[in-house]
Amino acid sequence: MKQKFNILTSTCIPLPLENVDTDQIIPARFLKATTREDKFFGDNLFRDWRYHPDGSLNKDFVLNDPTYSGQILVAGKNFGSGSSREHAAWAIAGYGFRVVVSSFFADIHKNNELNNFVLPVVVSEAFLQELFDSIYANPKTEVEVNLPEQTITNLATGHSETFEINAYKKHCLMNGLDDIDFLVENKDKIEAYEKGQGR
Repeated sequence: MKQKFNILTSTCIPLPLENVDTDQIIPARFLKATTREDKFFGDNLFRDWRYHPDGSLNKDFVLNDPTYSGQILVAGKNFGSGSSREHAAWAIAGYGFRVVVSSFFADIHKNNELNNFVLPVVVSEAFLQELFDSIYANPKTEVEVNLPEQTITNLATGHSETFEINAYKKHCLMNGLDDIDFLVENKDKIEAYEKGQGR
């Protein structure tokens, strides 16, 4: 069972780049690992942007800038395109992000995030730009993500938007359940149904 998601209020890390693909999120050379180890994948999130080819830190990349921190990644349009690798979602979760905000997600990556207890929040392009503006004006800007109400609020301006989420995935996130946990939780109901079907 994972940490339950209810209401998250956090500062944000801005990544105003469009068409960020899964190879940029976690380069292919790290896909040899077959088990999820949060620290390994989190340490290599955006590896080729965080580090120079010689292995030294790229101080110009936002994850290496101490000005910005938080559990919310605010990303540009079309986040998670390209390969369907689940490792990309492992890396985002392993780094410590609980929410990714964008105006558009690639469908497979969006589902991979949900399966790894990261909430992808789709907002309008205008609201996304407002978030970037607020964060750059004040890196201490906080955003509230309310999963029960399905709202995201820029606390710097008071502006909110609603977002969509699959009802089943919402239930799982709010109760800290993965798919197997959900089946175990409903074992009695499943057995009762099977008995009712004469099995």
